[in-house]
Amino acid sequence: MESKRQIKYGKQLQKDIAEIFQKDPSYYFKSSLGTITGVSVSPDLGLARIHLSIFPITMADKVFEHLNEIKSEIRLKLGKKIGDRARIVPELAFFHDDTEEKASKIDGLINKLNIPPEEE
Repeated sequence: MESKRQIKYGKQLQKDIAEIFQKDPSYYFKSSLGTITGVSVSPDLGLARIHLSIFPITMADKVFEHLNEIKSEIRLKLGKKIGDRARIVPELAFFHDDTEEKASKIDGLINKLNIPPEEE
């Protein structure tokens, strides 16, 4: 269970990282579309887990590989952004959020069900 401090800091980090990504989305996400779905922070605020949803899903591996290569560059830009508000710039870890894909798959399965109408 995250504390209020962690939740508040995570939301602020999400906003700041989104601003960094918005400045040059083609550099960070190549030819894909990326959305930050959430940021969770460790209790000591030293690690930020950034959850991303990538479209199209087939490009996700390449995007995450690229983001992990330039992780220190993103952290440096984040440090410049939050340097006056935070003592520690957290380490960044990127994770794939596949909630949308799972929901779509479940929705497809439900639509394929053959449920006869109820007889009165």
